[in-house]
Amino acid sequence: MYTAKFEINGQELILETGRMAKQANGAVIVRLGGSEVLATACCSSEPKEGLDFVPVTVEYNEKYYAAGKIPGGFLKREARPKDKEILVSRLIDRPMRPLFYKAFSRELQVVPTVVSTDQINPPDILGMIGAFAAVMISDIPFNGPVGAVRVALVNDEYVINPTFDQIDESVLDIVVGATNDGICMVEGGGKEVSEDQMLGAISKAEEFLKDFLVFMQEFQDACGKEKLGFHESALVLENSEAMEEYLSPLIEEASFVKGKFERLAALKEVKNAAAEKFAENITDETKPLFSKLFNEIEKKIMRAAVIEKQLRCDGRDPKTIRAITSEIGILAKAHGSALFTRGETQSLGVVTLGSALDEQILDNIDGDKRERFMLHYNFPPYSVGEVGRLMTGRREIGHGHLAFRALEPVLPPKDIYPYTIRIVSEILESNGSSSQATICSGSLSMLAAGVPIKSPVAGIAMGLIKEGDKFQVLSDILGEEDHMGDMDFKVAGTKNGITAFQMDIKISGISKEVMTVALNQAHEGRLHILERMNSVISEPSDNIPENVPKTISFKVPTDKIGMIIGPGGKNIKGLSEKYTAKVNIEESGLLTIFAATSAQAEACEADIRGMVEDPEAGNIYTGKVTRLTDFGAFIEILPGKEGLCHISKIAKERVQKVSDALKEGQEVKVRLIEVDRMGRLNLSIVDADNPDWKPQRTPSRPPRPQGDRPQRK
Repeated sequence: MYTAKFEINGQELILETGRMAKQANGAVIVRLGGSEVLATACCSSEPKEGLDFVPVTVEYNEKYYAAGKIPGGFLKREARPKDKEILVSRLIDRPMRPLFYKAFSRELQVVPTVVSTDQINPPDILGMIGAFAAVMISDIPFNGPVGAVRVALVNDEYVINPTFDQIDESVLDIVVGATNDGICMVEGGGKEVSEDQMLGAISKAEEFLKDFLVFMQEFQDACGKEKLGFHESALVLENSEAMEEYLSPLIEEASFVKGKFERLAALKEVKNAAAEKFAENITDETKPLFSKLFNEIEKKIMRAAVIEKQLRCDGRDPKTIRAITSEIGILAKAHGSALFTRGETQSLGVVTLGSALDEQILDNIDGDKRERFMLHYNFPPYSVGEVGRLMTGRREIGHGHLAFRALEPVLPPKDIYPYTIRIVSEILESNGSSSQATICSGSLSMLAAGVPIKSPVAGIAMGLIKEGDKFQVLSDILGEEDHMGDMDFKVAGTKNGITAFQMDIKISGISKEVMTVALNQAHEGRLHILERMNSVISEPSDNIPENVPKTISFKVPTDKIGMIIGPGGKNIKGLSEKYTAKVNIEESGLLTIFAATSAQAEACEADIRGMVEDPEAGNIYTGKVTRLTDFGAFIEILPGKEGLCHISKIAKERVQKVSDALKEGQEVKVRLIEVDRMGRLNLSIVDADNPDWKPQRTPSRPPRPQGDRPQRK
């Protein structure tokens, strides 16, 4: 067993190997405070022929026992991965994937498991560190070291690996991955932070990771296994030089045909012609090698055109953004809808507003939470002209979360706008940056639904082509530029600052100079997109659809909450049924009514205010007769509050029998003339219409005479 320690914020980060999961290729347990993650790395025993990618899967999982919990619901064991686990798996995968070798050609699986959590130190970063360490000390070839750190901006100070509480207080929260060559991954969000603040956080992360990467390398050197060899393929593509000479001019011409499908068709025609010309050199086994050669030539031509000519495959220069159109009110019955189109990427954003009872309940090891904002991203196969299954995969969850992160900071507070908000983005066309189109359509659709967001939000995807010391940053990248480029760099925000940020680097790392250029160019692009969006709608719409629930919120005394709810929820259920409304009350006393019409909401409000109101002498009420007696009638003037109207106060003329003047269930107007010492309510029907009525003063006792008091025996 081997153990290594590294100090972070006065706590020891501990890496341990050799005690658990010893049959895995690599296994490490990571501890920080009371949080622990066991990470394992394994590879298949045999290589696979013809792979042009790294077949690695990351399965981050959180065990409920880590927090001393039993899973909620009927199924009492951990089942399919939750969205959070999928998002962390993607976070771990992205820095690692470029560091594996394609030539290894074996299936890889990395499994970080949260086995303990102290609810103080977030386990996701431990999962990243554990996964990296497990691969590094294993016998799987890996171009490490690689490390990760979270940085938060709390009270204008950058905090390394913040606690949950510090993250909640922060205005910026990012996770940074890096190798010895530089930054390779950034993901996070902020509350409209500036580009300088974002760069400051990344610089702080770089400063920390320099020392941490040395620690990771020392850990590998001390206990790492000898690496396995690469799979050497015997397959060779014959006559490849002649193929390249023939293909290069044809691919160059086809690569700059305007239009995605037209360009793909032109390239396919060139490929088919070459396959026919060199048919005798291409066998079934070497077809993948021919496709690889074709793709390499295409990539080389595209990258050279950007670096040398500043020319992109659709004819744009590096900074130009594709044509943008925005429309709102697309769907008649939706609460809010918008169609955002940028080039050949199109998103239909649809907003639905619900009550507090529609909030999403999250049951995880960090504690149960309720989420009032949801964003669901759908990427159907028809968006790229293909046939396939309609499903929600890791990509959909990841893109949806990025858009969620971008829009959440501009939402109005719950006490001002109590609705639950759900956005669905249907990607109808895709050729680059559909997640950023989702942010734009989501912002537009919320404004169309009348949601009072702080400011419109737009997103843009940036790319990078780097050859030696030369580089070129690309604004609003296409799918081909993402595939053949060196960086996918997404920035979303308002005119005031950044709200979401995601960067993946396909090369070993990038410099601060490249990062600065990319951020500044993204800022220009974001403002351009916002300008186009604002020309359609820039403020919340006043034209709210009729089917949007009407809402009223107000505070009630906390000591009255029990009375409003009633025994077994009787009172609140009765109000809901009577007014066809949803009534939600929180521990703070914030009460919210959701109803189909304003009249229903206001009537429900009047009843609830009556329940919590203390009756005041002199006020006039509309009450209901609850029972009759020989000496008068009992009348309920407020829910749960009734008083007596004496027979002498029922009418101006003499009443012989109470039942002659009143009936049970009858509504009458009464004045509360007195609340006696015992809290009983005395009512008067006669005085309800008397404008000159004044409360009668109870005669005071005469003063006791001064002098000696008689002594008691």
